[in-house]
Amino acid sequence: MDKLELKALGKINLGLDVLGRRENGYHDVRMVMQTIYLYDQIRIEKKKESGIHILTNLFYLPVNENNLAYQAAEMLMKEFGIQEGVKISLDKHIPVAAGMAGGSANAAAVLYGMNRMFALGLTQKELMERGVKLGADVPYCIMRGTVLAEGIGEELTPLPAMPRCYILVAKPPVSVSTKLVYEKLDSHEIEVHPDIDGIIDGLARQDLAKVASCMGNVLEKVTIEEYPVIEEIKAVMKREGALNAMMSGSGPTVFGVYDDKRKARNAAFRIKERQLARQTYVTSVHNARRR
Repeated sequence: MDKLELKALGKINLGLDVLGRRENGYHDVRMVMQTIYLYDQIRIEKKKESGIHILTNLFYLPVNENNLAYQAAEMLMKEFGIQEGVKISLDKHIPVAAGMAGGSANAAAVLYGMNRMFALGLTQKELMERGVKLGADVPYCIMRGTVLAEGIGEELTPLPAMPRCYILVAKPPVSVSTKLVYEKLDSHEIEVHPDIDGIIDGLARQDLAKVASCMGNVLEKVTIEEYPVIEEIKAVMKREGALNAMMSGSGPTVFGVYDDKRKARNAAFRIKERQLARQTYVTSVHNARRR
């Protein structure tokens, strides 16, 4: 196998709660993660010449060791003594620095792809153990689907699949540092926690309305204070029929959950009309787990 093409799927957080901060700076979280059908196309090719060569359609992304995809390839090449080189092409569509784990999804795809391409024989669990060294979201991006994430995000428990629905994703023209959002969160008193158990119950009952009504993200308070446009986008989504709308991760991406595709498209039109977001996508949840 000399060439491989993969889809690196983005994620949203149906619920994101922060339980505390560890001495090492990481935060203990309790989240419900959901893969959606918005993806970066990843192409991996073997090269006779040694080294890692990254190509991307976005001029501002690093193509060296500061790119998670590069780090993922380097990790396995060093561990298994791979002498051949690889060229990795990243055709990016997941919004960057947006709370959708685009970089982590790329790293997960490279770990998965390199494992197949070089017949390394690593299990999913072994890939996830390596992935967490690159970032807390990488193990989830290897597993995918509807998952409860605990610890720093690496303790993963599969959940019943999200009921069929449509997801509107809107990324305003700002970028957010996850590190800074969590640092600011430490100075806030978290007064309202999302109903993570309610989301899990709604999933078990396949009750989309219940899942949506229990959604919440404790990081919203911090990010919305900096970027009020997030609240504006949420309001438009709800006005146009979203069962609920919420910021994903540390933001600034906002997503709305809809039971009707036309409502989602109407909301996307209104958001663009008001120039609240540069990128909007109407898509669906993706529940197939990676083998």
